[in-house]
Amino acid sequence: MEFRTIVDIEKPAFQIEPLEEMLFVGSCFADNIGQRFAEDHFQTTVNPYGVMYNPASILHTVKRSECAPRTAVFTLGTNHVYRLKETGEIVDNCEKRPARLFQEEELTVDQCADYLQRAIDILQQRRPDVRIILTVSPIRYRKYGYHGSQLSKATLLLATDRLLATTPDGSPSGSHLTYFPAYEIMMDELRDYRFYAEDMLHPSHQAVDFICERFADTFFSERTKAFLTEWRPIKAALNHHPFNPDSEAYKTFLADARQREANLLQRYRLT
Repeated sequence: MEFRTIVDIEKPAFQIEPLEEMLFVGSCFADNIGQRFAEDHFQTTVNPYGVMYNPASILHTVKRSECAPRTAVFTLGTNHVYRLKETGEIVDNCEKRPARLFQEEELTVDQCADYLQRAIDILQQRRPDVRIILTVSPIRYRKYGYHGSQLSKATLLLATDRLLATTPDGSPSGSHLTYFPAYEIMMDELRDYRFYAEDMLHPSHQAVDFICERFADTFFSERTKAFLTEWRPIKAALNHHPFNPDSEAYKTFLADARQREANLLQRYRLT
């Protein structure tokens, strides 16, 4: 008997390999999952100009970063933006300036889709074989009101759906575009407050781990899974906090773990 609803995820047309170049841009959820990839030796760039909650700000980061990753993950948080009244430009960070200087707006489905498409086009120009994963952050925004937060998420979901409909996977450029249902997993599979942090809005550490596991099951190649199987015990050894860190026994233990790490990375870089 199942006591939860399972979100079905279609297998994408591509797989993520070990040590791959990855770009994570978006809400603080992008920080959460990107950090886990960095810890597992993927070549990650995570929100290089800070957290970017909306599609317009994601485009700004892609323009400024000049990176050409193998796989990019866009984590969409909200369709709300703040426009500086003096210039009419959408800002990525209000930098603690007075609220009266800004005008809050809600991007439409068309506007969200357009900003994301422009970001995708830039990445494709830099690297024709780039793969892009779109996802909607499961973090709700209490300041909009819970109904307003749902409307914001719905706008983002409709925008990603529009992109997927108009940009079929496997385009002539060799790029791939797909969607990962992080929001749906949180809402349906983890439909219990024990999976939330103390603010009852952010996913708990356990919830983020679970979503990352679903992500890995969806996108990781068998070679990546084999690498991680070997890496995890080495990682645990490197993260071990001994009672006496100055002891010779611990120094020997740590040196051995670092050597095993170096050997593992060299082997996967050469194959």
